[in-house]
Amino acid sequence: MKSIQSNIKKAKKYLDKNHCIAVPTETVYGLAGNAYSDQSAKKIFKLKKRPLNNPLIVHYYDINKLKNDCVINDNFIKLHNKFSPGPITFILKLKKGSKISKFVTNKQKSLAVRFPKHPLFRKLLKSLNYPLAAPSANMSTRLSSVKASDVIEEFGSKIKYVLDGGKCKIGLESTIVSLLDKPTVLRYGGLDISKIKDVLNKKVLVKTTSKKKIAPGQFPLHYSPGIPLRINATKPKKDEAFVLIKKRKTKFKNYYYLSKKNDLQQSAKNLYTILRKIKKDGYKMIAVERIQNKGIGRTINDRLTRASKY
Repeated sequence: MKSIQSNIKKAKKYLDKNHCIAVPTETVYGLAGNAYSDQSAKKIFKLKKRPLNNPLIVHYYDINKLKNDCVINDNFIKLHNKFSPGPITFILKLKKGSKISKFVTNKQKSLAVRFPKHPLFRKLLKSLNYPLAAPSANMSTRLSSVKASDVIEEFGSKIKYVLDGGKCKIGLESTIVSLLDKPTVLRYGGLDISKIKDVLNKKVLVKTTSKKKIAPGQFPLHYSPGIPLRINATKPKKDEAFVLIKKRKTKFKNYYYLSKKNDLQQSAKNLYTILRKIKKDGYKMIAVERIQNKGIGRTINDRLTRASKY
């Protein structure tokens, strides 16, 4: 318990000085900085080499802290009560007097907000008097980090501190839903959109590509392992790593398994780790077999499709 407190104190000390640190969430690791500080926000973009027109998600401890920055509406209340803290990000209208940095929002009048579930991150947020902008802790367009070692691999000594919270439980980013007008899913993620429809009891639009970027994860190339990737493959080509959803009896060196028994949840959790490993193992190309397009399988397919735009 003492070491947890001292780690949070250390994290807070860096954040208070407008440095960026890495934080664990239930989805993926985030690269965090004070969302009220232009200096911190600019550092995040610079470290990630992220285009400035790609807005950041801001993380809050609870709804009371959010009320200073955003206009709360009924759809938000319904979804927040059911799914937060958890893997859902909401796009809400920004309040006029909000202190959120204009770099965080790309000067837009809306804000992407989330209430993370990871207990360590929640303890950190509770100790701060500002929310944290925290996109995924990886270089722009590349695979997100799901372990502290992934973050170190990505940034080395460029970031001041990694708050180590173990391996992320979900392993894929949050589902993003815009509540500015009609509820619209802008990114598939860790929460199945059918659950969102059930709670709101109304039609939910899906618009995962858009010219106007009001949420992360809408760029065509994203989540890439840095080598060419082929989807819906039935067999690998020569010298290609082959990613399968369940274990096979045949043993080939180039076969990599996302789960033992065709488990989509486990596959999601292992996806980025397996793709990183393949690159480390020296393969120059990846083939992935067809994955069922239902539940979190939709999110896996979305990530693989974007990764294949290499």
